[in-house]
Amino acid sequence: MPSATAALARPFAAIPEARRRQAATLALALAALLFPVYHGNQADIDSLANAAIYASLALGLNIVVGFTGLLDLGYAAFFAIGAYTYGILSSFQLQPEWSSFWVPFQELGLVTQMPGETTGFVVHFTLSFWLGLPLAALVAAGCGVAFGTPTLRLRGDYLAIVTLGFGEIVPIVFRNWASLTNGAAGLNGVAAPVLLGHSFGVNATPYYYVAIVLVSALIFMSFRLRDSRIGRAWMAIREDEIAAGAMGVNRVRFKLLAFATGAGFAGMTGVLFIAKLQTATPDMFDFPVSVMILVMIVFGGIGSVWGAVAGAVSLSLLQSWWLPDLTGWVDAAGSAIGNRWLAQVDLSQSVELIFGIILVLMMLYRRQGLIPAYRAPAALSFDQQHAVVQRGFGELRLSGLGGEAHTGALALGVRGVTVKFGGLVALNAVDIDVPAGGVVAVIGPNGSGKSTLFNVITGLVPADGGSIRFHDEEILGLHDYQILVKGIARTFQNIRLFPTLTVLQNVLVGQHARLSTGAISAVIRPPGTRREEQGAIDWAMEILAIFGNRLLPRAGQAVSGLSYANRRRTEIARALASRPRLLLLDEPTAGMNPAETLELAEQIKGLKGLGLTVLLIEHKLDVVTTLADTVYVLDHGEVIAKGRPDEVRRNEEVLRAYLGRNAQAAAAGTTGPVHVA
Repeated sequence: MPSATAALARPFAAIPEARRRQAATLALALAALLFPVYHGNQADIDSLANAAIYASLALGLNIVVGFTGLLDLGYAAFFAIGAYTYGILSSFQLQPEWSSFWVPFQELGLVTQMPGETTGFVVHFTLSFWLGLPLAALVAAGCGVAFGTPTLRLRGDYLAIVTLGFGEIVPIVFRNWASLTNGAAGLNGVAAPVLLGHSFGVNATPYYYVAIVLVSALIFMSFRLRDSRIGRAWMAIREDEIAAGAMGVNRVRFKLLAFATGAGFAGMTGVLFIAKLQTATPDMFDFPVSVMILVMIVFGGIGSVWGAVAGAVSLSLLQSWWLPDLTGWVDAAGSAIGNRWLAQVDLSQSVELIFGIILVLMMLYRRQGLIPAYRAPAALSFDQQHAVVQRGFGELRLSGLGGEAHTGALALGVRGVTVKFGGLVALNAVDIDVPAGGVVAVIGPNGSGKSTLFNVITGLVPADGGSIRFHDEEILGLHDYQILVKGIARTFQNIRLFPTLTVLQNVLVGQHARLSTGAISAVIRPPGTRREEQGAIDWAMEILAIFGNRLLPRAGQAVSGLSYANRRRTEIARALASRPRLLLLDEPTAGMNPAETLELAEQIKGLKGLGLTVLLIEHKLDVVTTLADTVYVLDHGEVIAKGRPDEVRRNEEVLRAYLGRNAQAAAAGTTGPVHVA
């Protein structure tokens, strides 16, 4: 017999999930807007305003840590920069002498003239709160770019240490630059916001509503950025920087964009924070603030927009509401039982310890946070897994390749390429020609330099000499993302996908270099941006359709849950989505059974009919024989043979490389095809 809860939930289950989310968001917004109306306690309203401020900060740090995977331990520095930008320009701290230079600013309402303490007149800055919000965001974002430009090439612990240092330096500068910031005493007399001629003063309610509007705007921006070309690039960097670069993502540029965006969020929040307090001291922005915000997004769910908000609000209210109440209950209990220590305990003084305990418990029992960024979709049904989905190339056309296969032009020319790792020569004056529209295979024993050759061509490894020309254009020395733009895409020997992204999102990342959406258009989403995004989705689904029911029904599933063969297919689909002119496949059938190998080989063969040029590394000689027009054999970094597959299989030098010096005897005793590495 169904439970009462299930019976009550049944009507809601019939409502589409998107509708349920919209209804829940609307209900939450109405509750937030009506809270000061039905609960007039100014202390509680002020606590919720502070919670919204922390939520805004958490959303900014979530861009950096959650979306992009950059551990920033000095985030409070941008919070301080935004706060002091507005504070300095709206208080009496700076009072330069009045001159005609300030007259235009006076007409704009940015300054006023006032008598000096001794003689003459001085300038009083009167920057409006509403102008201070975007100005502080720009200043903080600019500082983020200036700080990130030399440092964001670092990774992991090194980046964390540098950001920690930056977070410590900024309060020290504010504490010691007394002429600008009034030093440790801090800024006083910061102007309160004025709206329609009414000053906010010290009333908590107007600040509460401004905080609600600010956090709502930042939630909206976060979702828009996450679900765009920009957000996919950030998440690709977080998952696998090497694969992101190979798919055309300029890693340094997009890390800077993430840093600047997060800093901008913090800068705006700093303006509201200092306007609400009407004072600021450097101690307000020390290292514990950065740690607290980081704990908030870990508690809520790293990478989750709603999780960042939930974590910030929960821990902020824990500090301002629940811990004081709990302290009162503990003190009362201590008095009742005659325990002096319990009667005097103050849990509010141990908030950092409590936050640490919460963080440890979350890591042990719920690492994904209160509201996970990713939820595993329901498993495919038997019918979905075995549904017949038309497989093939249909009307698929790879742009820029019409008729190219019949020109006989040279697509890729590798000349004298040498790569050394210390004293080890990985490639020694290698020459390879890849004709347009052809399929060329590179084979050789393990350690012969095959993957190194691919890495040099795609810009992952620098060459010590030689030349690589793609359609008569030199590409040696270009970055990996620049080479993808030229039209060279690749897969990897060890599959490099973005595990927490779906199949569709992985393939959309492959189109990154072919799309033009920027951060502003991602947020505003004008018609052109919407058309571009829909076109990208349509193209991705067309690519997935090549693999029929292997990938198409799984478009919404995270690739971490796919079988090995389907992950390999997804990686090829992602490379194809970039509309390449040359596709580099590094052991595409490795790990597949004979049936899967045959299926994928046929699909690769079909690409040739579309005019796509393929350079292939493959272990299985029967696949090479089926696909390749020309085979190059590498051994110890040198080309030891070149020719048609049947010629290469009979080459004594090749047999010696694979089978040792007793090649002839071994070959004589071999009845089946040689399986090469």
